Amino acid sequence: MDLGISGKTALVCASSRGLGLACATALAREGCHVFINGRDRDALEKAADQVEAVASKRPEIIVADLNTEEGRAAVVAACPEPDILVNNNGGPTPGKIADWDRDDWLAGVEANMLAPIFFIKTYVPGMRARRFGRIVNITSAMVKSPSATMGLSAAVRAGLTALSKSVQRDSVVDNVTINNMLPERFDTDRQRFMAERISKRDGITTAEAKARIAATIAAKRLGDPAEFGDACAYLCSAQAGYISGQNLQLDGGSYAGLV
Repeated sequence: MDLGISGKTALVCASSRGLGLACATALAREGCHVFINGRDRDALEKAADQVEAVASKRPEIIVADLNTEEGRAAVVAACPEPDILVNNNGGPTPGKIADWDRDDWLAGVEANMLAPIFFIKTYVPGMRARRFGRIVNITSAMVKSPSATMGLSAAVRAGLTALSKSVQRDSVVDNVTINNMLPERFDTDRQRFMAERISKRDGITTAEAKARIAATIAAKRLGDPAEFGDACAYLCSAQAGYISGQNLQLDGGSYAGLV
């Protein structure tokens, strides 16, 4: 299927690895002019190599910290008029409410709510004027089914979800959609970090911990980041113009609810 986005400009935040890189790769393969972002230039150069190997087109690099006003301004200066925005950022440290102090909450709000909201506010007017825009927020399955240890992440990402739902009520009339992708247990550095935590806590190998994580998924496997990237590319497609304000769960069939 031709997704109708060849030649469009796509900004993918926090895309030097993991799900962000998977989205950047899928969009580049569809012919988009892709900008990737991160704080480490060396990591971004390696990511650009990976994208180019698949898409035969090297993405542009923006070295910037999304959690600072200066970093966000640098992103906008480098990519002032994207047609596609994929909001992504690292998540807060797992724990319980007693573990998180004021600084933890402020950091979570900054990274996972205010940063993406800033880009939505900045880019939506231009998208509406051009009558094409696709915004995808990478949030978490925890938004709809919070676990006991992911309350901080769920809380701040739910704030972004609510704001996005509100904004898209106006923007969709000009063919600017905003949707959220809710991943659960993809084979990324995040899951390797979680496996290492379980390994140290329970005195088992990392491989055993990873298998234990996979067993919690209905599909009994971790997700492939490429599957996530392809789903993102579709939500950014010309054909997806009637899909907006939605939360797409990518969880191997694990969500227990109906809606």
